[in-house]
Amino acid sequence: MARKLRFFKEQMLKAGFSPSVKSLGETNNGFDDLEVKLGELEAELVEMNANGDKLQRGYTELLEYKLVLQKAGEFFTSAQRSATAQQREMESQQMGDETLETPLLREQETATDLSKQVKLGFITGLVPREKSMAFERILFRATRGNVFLKQVPAEEPITDPVSGEKMEKNVFVIFYSGERAKNKILKICEAFGANRYPFAEDLGKQALMITEVSGRISELKTTIDAGLLQRDNLLRTIGDQFEQWNLKVKKEKSIYHTLNMLSLDVTKKCLVAEGWSPVFATKQIQEALQRAAFDSNSQVGAIFQVLHTRESPPTYFRTNKFTSAFQEIVDAYGVAKYQEANPGVYTIVTFPFLFAVMFGDWGHGICLLLATLYFIVREKKLSSQ
Repeated sequence: MARKLRFFKEQMLKAGFSPSVKSLGETNNGFDDLEVKLGELEAELVEMNANGDKLQRGYTELLEYKLVLQKAGEFFTSAQRSATAQQREMESQQMGDETLETPLLREQETATDLSKQVKLGFITGLVPREKSMAFERILFRATRGNVFLKQVPAEEPITDPVSGEKMEKNVFVIFYSGERAKNKILKICEAFGANRYPFAEDLGKQALMITEVSGRISELKTTIDAGLLQRDNLLRTIGDQFEQWNLKVKKEKSIYHTLNMLSLDVTKKCLVAEGWSPVFATKQIQEALQRAAFDSNSQVGAIFQVLHTRESPPTYFRTNKFTSAFQEIVDAYGVAKYQEANPGVYTIVTFPFLFAVMFGDWGHGICLLLATLYFIVREKKLSSQ
């Protein structure tokens, strides 16, 4: 349950709002009911996150696809224009050069040349800009120069569908001939993390695909926004009762933590706790046990019994707010054994003296004195924080 609450807190912080500190009053739900409720909320939130990530990935893929259609479409359009202009120029030259000596079989020769032309395949997609040079070099080496690569940089950084990070990318079009070259290119694209997308040569199909992709993008955007709103509402509902649930779980966890330090007796009907306590605190412990039995409406009281052992007891030094600081300095070097002389008593005298010898400066002493007086005056307020 503590893990689920940590998960809720992480999700709330990621969404940009913190748990509510206002108290809604103690809920009457039992601890088992709370466990079931937290499990249901976690399952719902995990499902929402999974659906949101899936939709977001599809959205970023469609954005990339639209960019590929636009950039590659521009390249194909300009290529077709230049090819048409070149063809017209050749036709005009042929019409102007026709004389009596012009071979009659020229049309047949042209038809033969057209039949021998090889149909080129092409692959379109995006590649990270930092890898574009290495991508081009590897393609050239793998195919021995039998490819034509055209790259156009995207103006703005694009969110990668796989990693979810924004990065600068280039739109590429690779022309190739043959299946072997295609297989090599596909493997290189996978190795460089290049995202490939289908593309049609026909301008009409391109326009239709862009319209279709734009429509799907707007639909996905609406769906993602609705999902985020629903997720935020769920997190706000969790946030209103988060502190109350967290406190309840912490209390229960501390009870189990204490019970884990106890052991069962032979009859397995009562718990036994063994430990060390100062002799002067015996009465206080008995009073605390009686008070606990009364507060919990226990029918059987707790039994306090002194055990005799040959084990060496742990060291315990009684300190107050003045002597505790000096005791901590001594404990940093080493703790004295049981019933040994406590060096902390002498440190109270020697430490300030040695400190004064090392820093024999009036100005430094006055600064320390003023700072100390300030802390002493505001002691209650500062200690409560």
